[in-house]
Amino acid sequence: MDRDSLELRTTVTADGTLRLELQPVTLPEPGPGQLLVRVEAAPINPSDLGLMFGPADMETLAWDGQALTARIPPAAMASMRARIGQPLVPGNEGAGTVIAAGPDQQHLLGKRVAMLGGSMYAKLRLIAASDCLVLPEGAGAEEGAALFVNPMTALGFVETMRAEGHSAIVHAPAASNLGQMLVRICKADGIGLVNIVRSPRQVALLRDLGAEHVVDSSSDSFRDDLTQAIAATGATLSFDAIGGGEMTSIVLTAMETVAQGKMENYDRYGSAVLKQGYIYGVLDTGPTILRRGFGFSWSVGGWLLFRALQKLDPAVIGRMHQRILAEMTTTFASHYTARVTLEQALQPETVAAYLRKATGEKYLITP
Repeated sequence: MDRDSLELRTTVTADGTLRLELQPVTLPEPGPGQLLVRVEAAPINPSDLGLMFGPADMETLAWDGQALTARIPPAAMASMRARIGQPLVPGNEGAGTVIAAGPDQQHLLGKRVAMLGGSMYAKLRLIAASDCLVLPEGAGAEEGAALFVNPMTALGFVETMRAEGHSAIVHAPAASNLGQMLVRICKADGIGLVNIVRSPRQVALLRDLGAEHVVDSSSDSFRDDLTQAIAATGATLSFDAIGGGEMTSIVLTAMETVAQGKMENYDRYGSAVLKQGYIYGVLDTGPTILRRGFGFSWSVGGWLLFRALQKLDPAVIGRMHQRILAEMTTTFASHYTARVTLEQALQPETVAAYLRKATGEKYLITP
């Protein structure tokens, strides 16, 4: 069995240089509980870009004949100390065909699986069978490539909502692949959802999916529209992938406006309704700005899929997996703007395209 692979590696050097390059590697034979999978598709998610490029100054991106390089600002190197000299392989999820298996996993030979566990930007991936989902017969690698990060995140939002006693959700920006999945989930499950988008075109996109409450942040009436949608749904929980800027603050303020409108007596400290804002992305890497117009009953925190899953009962996670497999071509379908090879993923013009992180655009690596 040929176990020679090629990996896309990202390394930070001691002199403050980020390097992305392809490196050959020979993988060991799979042991008990392990699979050797030929990677056939792996999406480029925003979380993958964070590992690939870190805090590098993308204006300095250049090809040196062997690798893509970029300079890391001196002020950012302190946070990179643990990464110096350590080559890492990005790619949180992917799908492919099992070409070798440990002695207790022989029944999976030839099966196509979806995988979660990092290091997917490679020709081959040695992985624990427990980190894989066997795809239905006839399912393609592209259908299974993105069955973990976005689907589990969207379902994770709903499970967090239930666990924390909320009844409806505000999501921004909501026209992404993940946002479209959340629209379908909430519509099917009867959950109130306020979708914040950035253009009239995106409003139309989500309306066509059946979204009831869609507000356009580029509109002059955005804040009023948002307040009305929150009043209609009763949402007291938000998930913000933008990160920088004022979006979470604006949402919390709208929630407080709605809550105060229901108060019978004045309270100088505002309402007692807890308003929870979670930031789960860094589409805007600038400072998160909170303008204190939302009383004293509020909380803002970070939400990370892998840590959120650790808080869930295994039976709940199993139920989430089964739903994803059952609805992989409907609720949880992903659509791709372009497909690129490992070699193409290092071309500066291709990098510039997927670094835009434009809403609705999703790139797929097909090693």
